[in-house]
Amino acid sequence: MILLYSLYAWTAGGLYVLLICLLVLLLSLFLPPRIYDPLFKAMCRFLFRLLFIRVRREGADQISSGQNYLFMANHESLFDIPLIEGFIPTFLRGIEASRQFRWPVYGWVIRRLGNISIDRKNIHSSIRSMKKAADYIRSNKSLIVLPEGHRTLDGKLRPFKRLPFHLAEQVEIPIIPIGFSGLFRLKNKGSFLIRPSKIFVRFGEPIDTATIRSLSADELSALVREKILQLIQG
Repeated sequence: MILLYSLYAWTAGGLYVLLICLLVLLLSLFLPPRIYDPLFKAMCRFLFRLLFIRVRREGADQISSGQNYLFMANHESLFDIPLIEGFIPTFLRGIEASRQFRWPVYGWVIRRLGNISIDRKNIHSSIRSMKKAADYIRSNKSLIVLPEGHRTLDGKLRPFKRLPFHLAEQVEIPIIPIGFSGLFRLKNKGSFLIRPSKIFVRFGEPIDTATIRSLSADELSALVREKILQLIQG
């Protein structure tokens, strides 16, 4: 049964994601991203309905429409990306691995959307990417960072990279921790199988700028990690 569902999910989901990508590429030729972002979000949410995956969102009422944020979340699955775009109720962009910008179609889309490329194997390139991210945030926009840097291999939270927290100290906007649950069971790295699961997206209370200023980068990393762990556990 799981094999049949997986074949359906890869086929139907893959074709639908291709449709989203082609539509975004077309719209990006004529419109700024903020204009078609609501449609993009709705299409990402429908992907989960198409695959019979239930998504429950909690704590989104803590996000103010007039405030920009630095969002930080755990990284469990390839489904993190449509989940981020579909269920975070604000316009935002993200930092993605440089190799993904070279992928056909998807790479073209994230480039057109304005996501920021990072080569984690090159420290100088990573620092340049964080400077771009800081400039992006200072232009009055929200950004999401997955501080683990890579998807989990065992469902547990990986160690955090330090650069996202140096970024947080530079830009001084509130941080909202997010905990994703159920995605590792849905589709874990290295497995072909996709299992229908219930997904939780839990938003924590914003970490205010006064708290960010009072902590070192390592202390801030520990605080965000603890909050994300609590959200994952529900």
